[in-house]
Amino acid sequence: MMRIASLQPSITVTLAALGAVNKLCAHTRYCAEALPELATLGLPLLQDSWTTNTDELTAVKPDLVIASVPYRIESLAAILKAGFPVLALAPKTLEDIFADTRLMGAQVDRHDAAECLVAGFRVLLQSSNESAAAALGEAPGPRVYCEEWGKPLIRSQGWVAELIEAAHGKFVGAPGAQTTTQEVEDSDPDVLLFAWCGAGDRVPLERVIEQRGWQGLRAVQERRVYCIPDEYLNTPAIPSLTKGLACISATLHPDRVVRPERLIQLAVR
Repeated sequence: MMRIASLQPSITVTLAALGAVNKLCAHTRYCAEALPELATLGLPLLQDSWTTNTDELTAVKPDLVIASVPYRIESLAAILKAGFPVLALAPKTLEDIFADTRLMGAQVDRHDAAECLVAGFRVLLQSSNESAAAALGEAPGPRVYCEEWGKPLIRSQGWVAELIEAAHGKFVGAPGAQTTTQEVEDSDPDVLLFAWCGAGDRVPLERVIEQRGWQGLRAVQERRVYCIPDEYLNTPAIPSLTKGLACISATLHPDRVVRPERLIQLAVR
């Protein structure tokens, strides 16, 4: 049976969705946080795509190492030099994520499961867009600033922009690009979303607004400021992004979409 070493949560979550979690021989602690049921397997823990070394991979003897962005080039080069087969993923869009899902499905002989996963998510995206469009009628969708990192300010990635568009919103700015507090203030978006890498659902919304002097923004005045658990947007895997889409839809259309439990909203003052 194939032995896979997973260096990112997106890989582990996808393998689990494909019914192939039994192919894992090792994973990172971040994978365990994203998929708590891994604890029952008692597999060795690895570092991630940024810091994994060849010694720990040698110890688990994988047939295939699957890594994904962000990479540290030196670490990846060392793994390749040591002779480990590596599948290196670098998605930027939803179509890239779909292709990666199919590619992983092919590695573990789960072709049909991969196609079903992709097809199901396509239906969800279309349904989200159509229902939002029907509710809004001729009115434009809300303009959304979504942030992946706070120092410096970095907008969320391309696939997040596509999720916002699928919820009939308008992503403000260039996905993945650095921005400034003044630029965001000048754009005065209708909704502010924060999903900081590694922060879970712990972005301090009140402090961020105060430190940046954003009290006058329309989103703040109307309390349309939210923290989405970062693994729902920053993990490029269909199961994670399904939860991300639900959170985004609830922030854009709070009058008709039930707010997910872990979605945090700016408190009333």
